Amino acid sequence: MKRQSILLTLALMGAAYAMACTNFIVGKKASVDGSVICSYNADSYGAFMNLAHYPAGKHAKGEMRKIYEWDTNKYLGEIPEAEETWNVVGNINEWQVTIGETTYGGREEMVDSTGVIDYGSLIYIGLQRSKTAREAIRIMTSLVEQYGYYSEGETFTICDPNEAWILEMQGCGPDRQKSKERVVWVARRIPDEAICGHANQSRIGQFPLKDKENVLYSKNVIKYARAMGWFDGKDEDFSFKNAYAFPDFSGRRICDARVWSFFNHHVKGMDRYLPWALGKDKNAEDMPLWVIPDQKLSVQDVMSDMRDHFEGTPMAIDSTDIGGGIWQMPYRPTPLYFKVDGKKYFNERPTSTQQTSWSYVSQMRSWLPREVGGCFWFGNDDGNMVAYTPIYCSMTERPECYNTPGADEVTFSMKNAYWVENWVSNMVYPRYNMLFPSLKEVRDSLQQAYFVQQQAIEAQAKTMEPAQMQCFLNDYSVRQAQAMLERWKQLAFYLVVKYNDMAVKPEENGHFKRTEYGLGASVKRPGFPTPFAREMIKQTGDRYAVPEE
Repeated sequence: MKRQSILLTLALMGAAYAMACTNFIVGKKASVDGSVICSYNADSYGAFMNLAHYPAGKHAKGEMRKIYEWDTNKYLGEIPEAEETWNVVGNINEWQVTIGETTYGGREEMVDSTGVIDYGSLIYIGLQRSKTAREAIRIMTSLVEQYGYYSEGETFTICDPNEAWILEMQGCGPDRQKSKERVVWVARRIPDEAICGHANQSRIGQFPLKDKENVLYSKNVIKYARAMGWFDGKDEDFSFKNAYAFPDFSGRRICDARVWSFFNHHVKGMDRYLPWALGKDKNAEDMPLWVIPDQKLSVQDVMSDMRDHFEGTPMAIDSTDIGGGIWQMPYRPTPLYFKVDGKKYFNERPTSTQQTSWSYVSQMRSWLPREVGGCFWFGNDDGNMVAYTPIYCSMTERPECYNTPGADEVTFSMKNAYWVENWVSNMVYPRYNMLFPSLKEVRDSLQQAYFVQQQAIEAQAKTMEPAQMQCFLNDYSVRQAQAMLERWKQLAFYLVVKYNDMAVKPEENGHFKRTEYGLGASVKRPGFPTPFAREMIKQTGDRYAVPEE
């Protein structure tokens, strides 16, 4: 039962795969303050997207909504508009509902090319129409059952201030219309005391069929697999992922390994599931859908998890092998798979990756007024390379840096956070150990300042009427994002000067040193890091040896 991995197929072709992403989830009793927390890295080479915004609205009877595929802008069709829709900013709405996703592909024959709704459109339609996670699941599944699901297999994170869910969905192929079977799906509620994650591999295996409070599924979820010859056991033994997206080597080492690393940060004993994450042992014990953390997680903890490169594990890529270059870059070029002399090899795929278009950590709090309860921490590049700025769910006006006129995939703008942050990160990547400490200092300083301010800002906001509160939080969020952009420009200029020509200019009291005659002080030339120098000599022998006099 081989998993038909579209991810693997496209990686081997060297093509860009749309939104090969990572999501982490924290239940409200697993967080330090009772927040429901979820995160998302939107990873797609070449993708340029603004911070989304859909204003609240009321719509006339008979009004239609045109559907354009999120990844390509291809027109797919139209559906009736809802009578009333809610304000959405980023991937959170005014009721604090947050929806993210990762694509796992699944069986290629299940893709419905006649479907009207793709996964990206489904996210924002769900956000516009729902007040709770359960309502979002009902709306999203009923829409694709009626109009067809255009995309490949998908795992959705769907959270509100009280509940966290994952929903997995696949179409039933273009020839299933006549039988009215358009989609199969299953959703599971994550226990309040648990953490969960998904990363481009279907995660829901067996599920309790009679637990209607915590499990939802389509009527045909098992019947369709039987009809297709993919399952013939007892209903209670049915596994969604084994039937529709079997976790092969790619699904485990390239995908589930990211979830394993997340769990490993917060739970002792995850070595038990390391053989599963390494992907080479076909008989390895399967990893659980969720785990109970040893200690409760904060928003800051989840931000740190989004910056992970498998540090301290057998998959760590901040090592001294040649792939990291002279300055030990914990990133690797794509595609994920490559061949040398006819033999196939792979690159590790950590949570933090250079192709991230944007990243968020969403914080949902039931005990606060909803205008202030939903704080959507947003960054417009690789999570390791950005300071997440606060975006409150009641916002109706976006910062210019996250919605810059004229900026797009091929148009650079100094007013745009995506381009300025990518400018900086692409300076840092190839000289990582040399430049990253400077970036990290700025990143962490900004991030800490936001958290220090958060309590006072929110306390002040709670004294206001809802309309005033919304304006106050909107202004605050815009100011922080725009100030971040200015600080990032300063960082870019600093890096250019400080590390020009692979040398390092000395500083004193926060300024570059000058000689007594006013010129720049002599630079330091660090040369090769010792581990790399040793490895180079091991490979080159005496080629560069200086003869003894």
